[in-house]
Amino acid sequence: MEGKNQTNISEFLLLGFSSWQQQQVLLFALFLCLYLTGLFGNLLILLAIGSDHCLHTPMYFFLANLSLVDLCLPSATVPKMLLNIQTQTQTISYPGCLAQMYFCMMFANMDNFLLTVMAYDRYVAICHPLHYSTIMALRLCASLVAAPWVIAILNPLLHTLMMAHLHFCSDNVIHHFFCDINSLLPLSCSDTSLNQLSVLATVGLIFVVPSVCILVSYILIVSAVMKVPSAQGKLKAFSTCGSHLALVILFYGAITGVYMSPLSNHSTEKDSAASVIFMVVAPVLNPFIYSLRNSELKGTLKKTLSRPGAVAHACNPSTLGGRD
Repeated sequence: MEGKNQTNISEFLLLGFSSWQQQQVLLFALFLCLYLTGLFGNLLILLAIGSDHCLHTPMYFFLANLSLVDLCLPSATVPKMLLNIQTQTQTISYPGCLAQMYFCMMFANMDNFLLTVMAYDRYVAICHPLHYSTIMALRLCASLVAAPWVIAILNPLLHTLMMAHLHFCSDNVIHHFFCDINSLLPLSCSDTSLNQLSVLATVGLIFVVPSVCILVSYILIVSAVMKVPSAQGKLKAFSTCGSHLALVILFYGAITGVYMSPLSNHSTEKDSAASVIFMVVAPVLNPFIYSLRNSELKGTLKKTLSRPGAVAHACNPSTLGGRD
């Protein structure tokens, strides 16, 4: 591999929505609204969970971490995109591109891990309700969040360091709205076979394995729910994991469209559209999906909005048990 100081390129051009020249004002308004809505929604959930001791349970602890990640993931791409639209430029510096790639990978990985952890939490709540508090102890919950954070920080660091040693000659056009690793690799005039292998390994270990864990969790959940005698009991059990399942389908559906296709098919506007779903739209929808289906969280949000700080109330036993 050649050193980073031999790279002739000092900046890249982000052309993810370059064909939408007549709709630049509309794109700016749309992404600004999405970003501010997600920012407000996720901050509100963090405030509600932090201020209400009744929501200091494993399920809401994981949800708070998810909201934190959903604050950061769009922040890695949308502000730069809005700035480029406003100034009518499409450039991003070489160091800025590598930094953006790192943070996008880190928060996307963490989003993926948290969805997996939340699937396990739903499995324990439904399949082992009597032992929920014992199994989901504070130490386990902390470990289920701390370990993913370590992996999410170190994994993209490896890819970023490997990318920094590639040689970029003259082609600096990225057909994407952010510096995605699959859009950067084809631009290098160095041998990227090792980089591509590491990307495939990442997809296998960090996305396929957690998705299999989520699938197994829901198979066990469905199996347990089908043994419930009453229809009302089945409906209540399924509603416990409905919000989470909606997020899983949204996230993995978009991820599959971008990263499970051949490298030659990347750098297209279809990839940009799919990436917008899991990097911008999903983080915006997460707080609404959870708050609309969760009576305890809706109650706390109403109290937080009406009288900030006045959220003390008697805890519902179902909340303490970790159910929606």
